[in-house]
Amino acid sequence: MKTRNDRFRLRRDKPELDPKRRFTIYCEGKNTEPGYFEAIRRIHRNSLLVIHPDVGVPKTIAERAVRELKQGRPARERRRRKSQFAARDEVWAVFDRDEHPGFEDAIRRCQQNRIRVGASNPCFELWLVLHDQDYNAPVRSDQIQSILSQIRPEYRRRRSKVLDFDALVLRVIDAEGRAERQLELRKSVGDPFGNPSTRVGKLTSSIRLAHSGDAR
Repeated sequence: MKTRNDRFRLRRDKPELDPKRRFTIYCEGKNTEPGYFEAIRRIHRNSLLVIHPDVGVPKTIAERAVRELKQGRPARERRRRKSQFAARDEVWAVFDRDEHPGFEDAIRRCQQNRIRVGASNPCFELWLVLHDQDYNAPVRSDQIQSILSQIRPEYRRRRSKVLDFDALVLRVIDAEGRAERQLELRKSVGDPFGNPSTRVGKLTSSIRLAHSGDAR
């Protein structure tokens, strides 16, 4: 017969569920990037994605991410959770090279404050193209957007820039592999953020690992 102490011990020893790993993402765009990450969120529900769209140019994104991290947002949210899991949360700045001034400074500011950089050169559309094919030649933003519209006819760069993201993200592992090979080529010539390159695949890979329960 179980005593009161036995029942208390069972309740006390019951394992607690791990809280979801949080990814706070500050985006430059207001349609394409948030639409893509919303689709990622729908298939990786074991990760908690907090998406801030239309934040501004790289410098603005870096400044806001640093400011809110230091002021306690999302730090306040992390304090409500167990400290051993808070260290696993990630803050990301997702922005384009394009012709933005201060691109390198924004990267440096993020890296100095433990904010991860999901930069694309020249733009986020390069990452979307990599879901379907390799691309390794220097390119302008308007050129890679035209290539994307040929691959994905629903994309219209002069309109809403919306795709069938739910179908696209099913090819994310292919895109990650192509992006990583691309980055290796840029690193081999001493230009790790050179054209073309994108680090968005490092973010999606981290989300996927968190979703699967991998603690790395």
